[in-house]
Amino acid sequence: MVLLTGGALLLALALAGCGTAGATSKSQRSARGQGHGHAASGASGGARRAAATAGTIGVTGATVAPAIPAGFVGLSIEAKALEQFAGSNPRAIDPAFVHLLQDIAPQPSPVLRIAGDSTDWSWWPVPHAARPPGVKYDLTPTWMSVAHSLAADLHARLILGVNLEADSRAVATAEAGAMLSRIGRSYLDAFELGNEPELYGSFGWYRSPVTHLLVPGRPPTYSIANFIGDFARFSSYLRGDPIAGPSMGGPKWLESLDSFVAAEHRLSVVTVHAYPLKHCTKSTVVTSAQLLADSSSHGLAQRVAPWVALSSRHHRPLRVDEMNGISCGGTRGVSDTFTSALWVLDTLFEMARTGVSGVNIHTVPNTINEVVGPASANGGGAMRVHPEFYGMVMFAQAAPAGSHLLRLSGSSPSGVKVWATRAGDGSTHVVVINKRLGGAAMVQVKIPGAHGAASVEQLQASGVHATSGVTLGGQTFGAATSTGLLGGKPAGLTVSPAGDTYPVRVPAASATMLSLPAG
Repeated sequence: MVLLTGGALLLALALAGCGTAGATSKSQRSARGQGHGHAASGASGGARRAAATAGTIGVTGATVAPAIPAGFVGLSIEAKALEQFAGSNPRAIDPAFVHLLQDIAPQPSPVLRIAGDSTDWSWWPVPHAARPPGVKYDLTPTWMSVAHSLAADLHARLILGVNLEADSRAVATAEAGAMLSRIGRSYLDAFELGNEPELYGSFGWYRSPVTHLLVPGRPPTYSIANFIGDFARFSSYLRGDPIAGPSMGGPKWLESLDSFVAAEHRLSVVTVHAYPLKHCTKSTVVTSAQLLADSSSHGLAQRVAPWVALSSRHHRPLRVDEMNGISCGGTRGVSDTFTSALWVLDTLFEMARTGVSGVNIHTVPNTINEVVGPASANGGGAMRVHPEFYGMVMFAQAAPAGSHLLRLSGSSPSGVKVWATRAGDGSTHVVVINKRLGGAAMVQVKIPGAHGAASVEQLQASGVHATSGVTLGGQTFGAATSTGLLGGKPAGLTVSPAGDTYPVRVPAASATMLSLPAG
């Protein structure tokens, strides 16, 4: 993966809006939680007209992180939502969902996580066994067949949640056994045991039929040490199968991540959750400015970086297999707007720089945090595509598998981030993200040895608060897509250099990608 250190330098333009480039949880139940440039600093109201600053960014050949692996960007969905996304007919998986997943992981082996809160609310019914009190959803033969067909269509690797909160060997082994035999070992990336165990002792798993009070899955004294013991016990039940964990995002418990990884020798991938902001009470106010702030992208990655280093010392990859901007279901007017597209684009680059093996963006149908979702109540068919997904697609285009992040020279003004990559085929991509709510950026991008016109693609909307009308290179998924493919005529913008320097204009609250072929 290629990183761009960054800066974009703004030409003295005070223009906001669009223009031509160039001179020519528990996400639902928990609260959790430099590149280059700084975050947008304010603006709860409309766009502010801001003075622009001019400058030049140099792209060097030095790399700053490991190569981006295949399947770096993926989705995380709940088990109970699988058939809503993929349809209920294993012989006719919804092509729109398949193509959307391929849009963010065009190379082989995309990584799809089917887990989340529903991990501990689901089971594969065990003959002659009573349903565990916290289980709300049955995994069925049809569910298994749909998962198999979807994985086969995508050549995907699946992270599959296995119920730990039920504290039952029979439940866990029956579920894992059914997944192996019915979905197939070849499509299994790892079994993830439980979901956010730091909440087992404090959040209700079921409601008592006698007292009608919520009953947690573990006693209030449940600790990280207790969890490490539980995890070791359950991983031993799944002999020979790849295991993922601890699937947690609580800061206090993550302080003991070293102890967990050291104790669990059968762990194949370390999984953590990351949300920069939380909205778990009505009194909490979350704004677009907060999500665009550097603390929500660079700051979030800086919190993850020590976990990557720790996992590496134990010779394990670390995957952020549940991430989004705002936990506890998100915030309307922020999570569902173009703000999230700019945030996720920047944050994926930041995460790539830390060396994480991948990131799964969590999406739940019919919630504020929905990134993509079924347009019909029965699932299958047309899919809604929200602004955040466009940012994921631009990242996938800028950083295909095998890419490296490149070091940049120069500095950027407040609110502008610059990243550069070199792909495996030798092509170079430079992404400039203008988080300023007012003021276009003109970045002079110097690429030694480059020559000839470069293509320019813009990610834009009417403003950060837009919930629709997003375009990527002039194309769009529309209000709903039955194909999962961008539609409309590409804008076809290009920019010619002056020597080896390309002027790239980036409207306020938008992103622009400059692409040059190898040679």
